[in-house]
Amino acid sequence: MAFKRVERRSVPDEVYEQLLDDVVGGELAPGKNLPAERQLAEVLGVSRPAVREALQRLAHSGLLAVRQGDGTTVLDYRKHAGLDLLPRLLIRGGKLDFGVIRSIVEARLLIGQEVAALAAGRAGADLETPLQQAIDDLAAATDPVAQQHRALVYWEHVVDGADSIVFRLMFNNLRASYEPAIDALANVLSAEVSRVESYRHLAAAITSGDKDRAKQSAAKLLHLATDELLGVITQLEG
Repeated sequence: MAFKRVERRSVPDEVYEQLLDDVVGGELAPGKNLPAERQLAEVLGVSRPAVREALQRLAHSGLLAVRQGDGTTVLDYRKHAGLDLLPRLLIRGGKLDFGVIRSIVEARLLIGQEVAALAAGRAGADLETPLQQAIDDLAAATDPVAQQHRALVYWEHVVDGADSIVFRLMFNNLRASYEPAIDALANVLSAEVSRVESYRHLAAAITSGDKDRAKQSAAKLLHLATDELLGVITQLEG
């Protein structure tokens, strides 16, 4: 592969970004050994400490294995990386990766149902005020992008009501993956975020403490955009 010289010599972020793009893009394949720090520093035109910091960050993200005396090896991010990598996978080379989008909306559909059920069982009526306010804000929004942002606030209350740190962190990562593409997805997701009554039905199920009805209402609501989006992806890929 051809490394590029880094213009901002004092910032190791540039080294990190370039290597990350090459790992995710497949130019640096799993199992490949990287050149030594000194060689990388020379090729990139940066200091060895900058290279070292970038490699350590990539190692912490599960993309590289750095072993003293044994070099640095590229890992398969599919097996070693975490959800924090999703935003980088969503848009590559300035284009949306439809396979990643499909994975995100499928996960959103399945996780949303379980989160709604947990919120009904653990928070129930305590969510009545925040959910009602979120619904009012959603109803007042007319722009599809604004509606998506209001819907995210609604779901943030639901996730908090579920009282699960795992689901909360997953929500954070899925949101970080979704927000960069929010403008591009506005028309497709309008099928969901424009259905204010569906949000009201879900809120009623959650605040009543009915876990089964909350799960069913969440599935019905989330299927609106999921089915629409998956249909569009199938057309674009065909």
